Amino acid sequence: MIELRDVRFEYPLGEFSLLVPELRIAPGTKAAAIGPSGSGKTTLLNLVSGIERPAGGEIETATVRVDRLSTSARRSFRITHLGFVFQDFLLLDYLDVLQNILYPYRLHRDLVLNQEVRDRARSLASDLGIERLLQRRPDELSQGERQRVAIARALVTAPKLVLADEPTGNLDPATKHQVLELLFEQCDALSMTLLMVTHDHGLLDRFDQTIDVSKFEGGTP
Repeated sequence: MIELRDVRFEYPLGEFSLLVPELRIAPGTKAAAIGPSGSGKTTLLNLVSGIERPAGGEIETATVRVDRLSTSARRSFRITHLGFVFQDFLLLDYLDVLQNILYPYRLHRDLVLNQEVRDRARSLASDLGIERLLQRRPDELSQGERQRVAIARALVTAPKLVLADEPTGNLDPATKHQVLELLFEQCDALSMTLLMVTHDHGLLDRFDQTIDVSKFEGGTP
């Protein structure tokens, strides 16, 4: 599902660099990316998804060489193949919760919005405990509620790969485990692969694979 080979990445002015000699995450795996702040966890997700391009090496995501794609092709690939939970949510303030969950279907003609999709969005909202909030706007929600909306949006397209950047970081302990259960259930039900950044080492025994990003050469000087 994910393979990186001799991947090199560096931000301008040499402020940060990352070297991944080899990384493989098999289909259906639930993988956790760990490491201190600045070690490159979010950068790894951005490379896998094609948000960032490497200076060298090969990145294969869902059988696609994303490092070879143009900017527009990488964007199309992310919309149609991936679910992404961003650290800062990236919800749209002018849309209500339901519209935010369904937003990927506005972005690409290959994603068809029908009643089945609407039903799935409402079911995800119910599972995440936000069904009563569907008509509210993001600025009316708590941080934890916004996090759950972002997770529902990532799952609504039933992608084969979900990339999640600290998806439980703003949640209380009870909700944290509820959300993790939902992510894992969706992975099992839809044969999805999960790559999740987390600082919570208490969750690691729930994952099939742990990736310590700090062991890759590079990082902040």
